[in-house]
Amino acid sequence: MTYRPRILDDLLKRRLASTGAVVIEGPKASGKTETARQIAASEVLLDIDENARRAIAVDPGLVLRGDIPRLIDEWQLEPRIWNHIRRTIDDRGKPGQFILTGSAVPADDITRHTGAGRLTRLRMRPMTLYEAGHSNGAISLSQLLQGDCSGTSDPGLTVVEIAELITTGGWPGQLSLDTEQSTQAVRGYLEEVRRVDVDRVDGKRRDPQRVRRLLRSLARNVATEASATTLAADTGGAEGPISAQTVRDYLTALERLMIVENQPAWAPHLRSKSILRKSPKRHFVDPSLAVAALGTDTSRLLQDLEFLGLLFESLVIRDLRVYAQANDAHVYHYRDNTGLEVDAIVEKADGTWAAFEIKLGQGFVDQGAASLLKFADRVDTDRCGEPQTCGVIVATGYGYIRNDEVAVIPIGALGP
Repeated sequence: MTYRPRILDDLLKRRLASTGAVVIEGPKASGKTETARQIAASEVLLDIDENARRAIAVDPGLVLRGDIPRLIDEWQLEPRIWNHIRRTIDDRGKPGQFILTGSAVPADDITRHTGAGRLTRLRMRPMTLYEAGHSNGAISLSQLLQGDCSGTSDPGLTVVEIAELITTGGWPGQLSLDTEQSTQAVRGYLEEVRRVDVDRVDGKRRDPQRVRRLLRSLARNVATEASATTLAADTGGAEGPISAQTVRDYLTALERLMIVENQPAWAPHLRSKSILRKSPKRHFVDPSLAVAALGTDTSRLLQDLEFLGLLFESLVIRDLRVYAQANDAHVYHYRDNTGLEVDAIVEKADGTWAAFEIKLGQGFVDQGAASLLKFADRVDTDRCGEPQTCGVIVATGYGYIRNDEVAVIPIGALGP
């Protein structure tokens, strides 16, 4: 299979030029190994190389020998190697020694002693529409964060196509599959997560039926601020409700597997006396997992446009996170006690920010623009700065600037 370039490629090269090792973390099947292989000079694959794992038990240094950068794939299966990598980096005193990839985050105590400048982390997510070739990238997030947004022709995506892209997801190994094949593949992926991976991540035994019900509950509550208590009430089966603490434990396992990724709340300084809400929004790392958890498909999604709208929001957040990482930025959401919400705030490390509402249909652009303008007036721009862009990201249609200076951005034109 021909390698399709990823936005992370350039980030990886830049990080390797300045640090001893780069740790690429992301869910299974997101493309970590293939991306690392584009730059690695040698490799060891710990998930399939039993000899290498036995060698680590005797002398971890044996598997660290090889041309650099050396790829250590699924390193978390042998976490004792972490300190040996750190020591080797110190001894060699040069950047670009190792690329570590992992589909689960080990316990904090394993990676606590990193050392400044030795190792750095990159998060890899499933492919964006731009990476998969479904967006032309005519409107870049980089430009939007500089206040530069121009119009664009209709990239041609339809709501039906959006529903199909949500269902199939951004899994690089499935690009050649049709919608039905991809749907079955994602369901199989999630089945493996609930039956095997949630136990393997930390050695705790968890009820796979409860995991299934929790995944379904997360799917029903995608792109909302559902609390652990709400999820617990929704997850209880015939044997009765489960505790919120049990749900939190299950959620922690799913977060360490990078299957779910919450969207934190933004906390700007406000001119008004509105009270900020701090609850994160619930998202799967890819909206196809929500579709798989519910056992639904594209045709049924098109019969429930309200739910499809929430899944579209989750799709956009997935892509924005990847584009934001390339711009040294993070993605948040906003909600206050008056009910005012903004779906996505992208903020750079230097404090530069932009705000976006996400709407499936063009008919909701006016509503999204009104929310953005009200929000922009509420933020204390003397302390937070002016938003570089306020925009409504939509599924279909043209890109243009409204008379109120709110940008309308079709997802099929959005890029890094």
